[in-house]
This record gives sequence, structure tokens and C-alpha cells, in this order.
Amino acid sequence: MPKQMLPPSGPGRPKDPAKRQAILDAAKTLFLSKGYDGSSMDAIAAEAGVSKLTVYSHFTDKETLFSAAIKAKCQEQLPELLFELVDDAPLDRVLLNIARGFHRLINSRESVELHRVMVSLGAQDPKLSRIFYEAGPQRVLQEMEHLLRQADRTGKLRIDDPQEAADQFFCLVKGGANFRLLIGCGEPQQGAAAEAHIAKVVALFMRAYRPD
Repeated sequence: MPKQMLPPSGPGRPKDPAKRQAILDAAKTLFLSKGYDGSSMDAIAAEAGVSKLTVYSHFTDKETLFSAAIKAKCQEQLPELLFELVDDAPLDRVLLNIARGFHRLINSRESVELHRVMVSLGAQDPKLSRIFYEAGPQRVLQEMEHLLRQADRTGKLRIDDPQEAADQFFCLVKGGANFRLLIGCGEPQQGAAAEAHIAKVVALFMRAYRPD
């Protein structure tokens, strides 16, 4: 067979996106149910229905896979497109969409369980805490900071410290209800109650940073 007709093999073979997604789903499931230390790459491979070699071909080690799983979870609820500020888009509508996505994310069963896992692991493994923070919360904050810089630059808001304002925004969205949920003495806000909460947050934020 001529050389140019040979099928691709080895490192150059394209990765299978379906297998990658199966690995990520399996990783999220096991990290939440078994914890980080209790989730081996062998177990993740078995849960995903792929070989251990396939897992390593997509993710070089467990830390990389953990980081990718956190990023994937955040991306589900807060895709980067949400943080784009289009000239003719009302800013309050953009902020409402971000607040709505973030509210769903932090109140999801997976996020609550992961938060509890990280609290228990934080004192034992600061490196793992940094991986979690950089893959999830920090990425979201950076995206929001970038959007608020744009809003300030275009005169839609007046913000001296976009990084601090981004942090304030997400803290307002969390509110006391999310804290009660995390410690097991409350239910997640849903439906009309959730919509009313995020609407009040956005209105308060807009008043605090309006140009006039």
C-alpha cells in the first residue's frame, strides 16, 4: 500500500470527542462520590467504558483530568459567550444571563457536593485547592472582570476596580441562601424565587455602578 494511503496512527491520531466527554462525565461522577483520593484513573476508565491508556491519551494525569472536569462543569452553565458585551445589547440583560447561569451552577447538586469535597480536602492538599480555584472560580471571575472593563470603557458603567466589582457581583448572587444550602439547612432557590433574587442583584449592581 502506498505510504500516503496508510491510516493515521500513534500520537497523530485524532482524539475521539465522545470518549473525551465520557471520561469527563465519569471523572465528575467519581470525584464527587469517592473524592479525589478515592478516584483512581483505573476506576475512571472503567466508569467511562474506555481503556486506561485512552484516559491518559486525553489527560496526562489525574490533576489534569480534575482541572478539566471543573472547567467543563463551569462551561456548561457559564459559557464564554455569556460574557461578551455586544454594542446593542442592554447591559442589564447580559448581567441577568450571567447571574442566572451562575446561580444555577452554584446551586446544582454537583457543585454543592464538590464544594463540600474541596472544603474537606483544602487543609490536606493546598495544591489541589489551587487547581480547583484556577479551573473554576478564578476563570469565571476573570471573564466577568473583562466584561466589566469593557462596560467601563464604553461608558455603560463607571467602575474603578473591575476585579473587585466582579467579586462583589458573584457574592451578591450567592447570598445567604447558598450558604444555608451548603451547610445543609436550606433548599436551593428555584423558579420565581430564583428569578426575583437575581433581578434584585442586577438592579442593585447597576445602581451602584451607573455612570451618573
